[in-house]
Amino acid sequence: MRHEEENEPLVLVDLEDRPIGIAPKLAVHREGRLHRAISVVLRDSAGRFLLQKRHPGKYHSGGLWTNTCCSHPRPGEEPAAAARRRLAEEMGIEVALAHLLTTIYRAEVGNGLIEHELVHVFGAVYDGPVRPDPQEAEDFAWVSPEQLEVDLRTRPECYSFWFRLYFLEHRPRLELCAK
Repeated sequence: MRHEEENEPLVLVDLEDRPIGIAPKLAVHREGRLHRAISVVLRDSAGRFLLQKRHPGKYHSGGLWTNTCCSHPRPGEEPAAAARRRLAEEMGIEVALAHLLTTIYRAEVGNGLIEHELVHVFGAVYDGPVRPDPQEAEDFAWVSPEQLEVDLRTRPECYSFWFRLYFLEHRPRLELCAK
């Protein structure tokens, strides 16, 4: 992780998503403190999910398949604005997003780091070009829900913890963006 990424300020929140402070990204993940996050799940008009394979150099979960993009809002930035910003930065996509769900999870993600996030998940239908930032995403793929379900259950170690959670526990909400 680059030094500026280590010190990137994250918004700490309580269980009701009320900001309670700001702390450096690496410290937050080492201590497992609850913080605000965003994720985007895009589907095409055929209902396939757009997945990205995280760059292997990411500070955690590198090389794993996950949802279209994920990140953290900056202090003072609304989750919806952060989702649009990161979707453009990570995947080169600009599209109107709808809020699909909010969830909380806690998971050890390797390298002594813990994700403890209150996540706002956004989605949309998108059929345009995908231009991932090679520093963020090593690859991308459009995958049918049926293929994804089988692969998540037979090869869970190939996917990020949070995406497995979103898909297996909240699939009906994720599929709302394709209706």
